[in-house]
Amino acid sequence: MIDNLSLALTHGLMLLAAILLLRRPDLDREETAPPAREKKRTGWGKRGA
Repeated sequence: MIDNLSLALTHGLMLLAAILLLRRPDLDREETAPPAREKKRTGWGKRGA
C-alpha cells in the first residue's frame, strides 16, 4: 500500500511539473538572435583556398 501510494504521488507530481512547464508562454519564444557563423576556419578543418 505504501509503495503504491509513494509511486502514485511522485509520478503525479512529475506529471504536474511537466504540464506546468509545457504551458509556459515563453517556451516557443526566443528573445535573442542566434549566434553568427564564423567563416574563417582554423586548425584541422582548414583547407587551402
